[in-house]
Amino acid sequence: MNVNIQTVHFDADSKLVDHIESKCEKILQFHDRITKVDVYLKLDNIVHNIKDKIAEIKVLIPGHEFFVKHSSKSFEESFDGALDAVINQIKRKKEKLAA
Repeated sequence: MNVNIQTVHFDADSKLVDHIESKCEKILQFHDRITKVDVYLKLDNIVHNIKDKIAEIKVLIPGHEFFVKHSSKSFEESFDGALDAVINQIKRKKEKLAA
């Protein structure tokens, strides 16, 4: 599995990158054919000075692609929320295929 982390308009510190990479390993236990995980981290500046942190996760499985976007006040929280959502999508898809 290939994990690709992209940041938009800032540089992620090593603590954040380590957090994302360790959490991405969890996805493998829900599906064994995951080929690629793309993580996009962005700063949202809609309301003047209050910046939301946005995490987008794209998971590629042969024949299917999962995409989730989540925003909150910290990148860790945004990423964890998006990760939970993408894991739920993978579980639902797997259940449909098994049924």
